[in-house]
Amino acid sequence: MKKLLMVAISVLLLFTGCAPNFKKQEEVIQEKDDTKEKAIVPRFKLGEKYYRTILPFKPSEARGLVINNLNTRYDIQEFEIGLMRVAQNTFDPEKYLFQEGQYLDRKTVRLWLNRKYTPEQLERNGMKEEDNIGLNPLDDEVGDIAERYKKNPIYLSHILEHNYLTKDEDGKVKLDGVVIGLALNSVYYYQKEAFGATHEQEIPFKDIEQEGKKIAEEVVQRLRKMEGLENVPITIALFKQENKSSVVPGNFFAYTNVANNKSTIDKWESVNEKYYLFPSAQAEKDHQDDLTFFLNFKQDVESYFPNFNGVIGKAFYLGDQLQELSISIPIQFYGKAEAVGFTQYVTGLVMEHFPSYISVEVSITSVNGPEALIVRKAEQDEPFVHIYN
Repeated sequence: MKKLLMVAISVLLLFTGCAPNFKKQEEVIQEKDDTKEKAIVPRFKLGEKYYRTILPFKPSEARGLVINNLNTRYDIQEFEIGLMRVAQNTFDPEKYLFQEGQYLDRKTVRLWLNRKYTPEQLERNGMKEEDNIGLNPLDDEVGDIAERYKKNPIYLSHILEHNYLTKDEDGKVKLDGVVIGLALNSVYYYQKEAFGATHEQEIPFKDIEQEGKKIAEEVVQRLRKMEGLENVPITIALFKQENKSSVVPGNFFAYTNVANNKSTIDKWESVNEKYYLFPSAQAEKDHQDDLTFFLNFKQDVESYFPNFNGVIGKAFYLGDQLQELSISIPIQFYGKAEAVGFTQYVTGLVMEHFPSYISVEVSITSVNGPEALIVRKAEQDEPFVHIYN
């Protein structure tokens, strides 16, 4: 069991040993708008699933809008990380460099997220006709408000742009791919009157899919009219976000690649991935065997402390295969020795209960904050354990 525990000093040494060597970074030239800028590409790469990033970091002009437009912090994180995962189907992390989107600015994103407006609605909102470029459907304002929003809900909640660049033999980098994520509502929230109660309207998945693909067609047409994007490969990915009370994120369900010489979409590829809450009725229905592993682990954890019942998990599936399981254990300790002993106990349970092909991460917290982190990667003989000071 002693081998399983690596205290803070071990973690410090580990991270020091893995830290990037900034003295060995590579200088490149980035050209845009007839100007040349020196940039840096780190030689160090965090892993197969991460891209190297152009430095100095250039934030997107639309940065920050995602916080207001998505329902939960789980969706916010998954929307961006999941979009990079989709990008890897087309843009190899060994070849391509990452940069935040540089073409869709804050104003453009906001206008695209609007509804289409009638001339009367434009005048009422103090808007000009050239700003009437919303991608969400028109509200005809005919009939009861609930029926109107049921018929024409807000489908598109956010747009995220990522850029992918390549480097030639002369050290010049150029844009070689644009990936656009379209976040779509599964539940539409609205108020019948200002400051009134919030109502919700669930949106059928077939409507989400149909409208998402329709919006994607228009987005491709608009991107092709932007200077610098006339002849660049484009990937559009569709993300279904969860409702505001969900403790697991939504998921991408489809993507399409548009070649550099095209401006129309030919076909869509399915993305078969999903998150489940453990325990839950849906997990029991779809993945009973995996849930049983978790429930046995949960039972053993809860037997350590009387009257404790707080172990929950977030399971990530690709197809029908469980890939990653993140477990949260919030508990109150009365001393560091108790926290260390409990962490040792839980680490043993991780190795005992979960098959080796599953990556498992356990976060142990208290009212004082993080207490310990246990990470067992797939096919790893011994886990990584960190006790927070």
